[in-house]
Amino acid sequence: MDKDKGELYYRRYLEGDDTALVDMICDYKDGVILYLCGITGSFSLAEEYMEDTFFRIAAKKPRFSGRSSFKTWLFTIARNTAIDGMRKMSRISDKPIEEYGDISDERSIEKEYLREEQKISLHRAMESLNSDYRQVLYLIFFEDLSNSEAARVMKKNCRQIENLLYRAKQALRSKLEKEGFEYERL
Repeated sequence: MDKDKGELYYRRYLEGDDTALVDMICDYKDGVILYLCGITGSFSLAEEYMEDTFFRIAAKKPRFSGRSSFKTWLFTIARNTAIDGMRKMSRISDKPIEEYGDISDERSIEKEYLREEQKISLHRAMESLNSDYRQVLYLIFFEDLSNSEAARVMKKNCRQIENLLYRAKQALRSKLEKEGFEYERL
């Protein structure tokens, strides 16, 4: 089995090639931001946590064991970074997390990443889903992770992911049909 290019970047970085870290960030940052946006509900927070994720990797140089794909490992670190950050914010302030970022102001930035009309409609419908539904749909359909890889990232078992994915697809399909839109992969 060929090594994942992210794994190769990381190995090169650990061997002292700083350009490999830049390459890794360039290849994975957009996907990490969009995934974290599903967790945080805020594009600006997602960008901040993406930066924190790559900072953790650069500074702490965690061990990549190879028991999962590099992408699964990276998205797990990103998820944990976002959860830690949101916990810290909730302890610092009694202001709900939803008030930290106004998603409507960030639509123009998101459109940069979601250029096609269908993807924009899909993204809007996904925003209204609960966090677990957004996460599982994003990991499986946008990042092409397997159910078992998504289970690792989300810290659930495969059966829970299958059930969650089924319910998430039903909820998303329902929202899209109300808008008169059908997405062929659902």
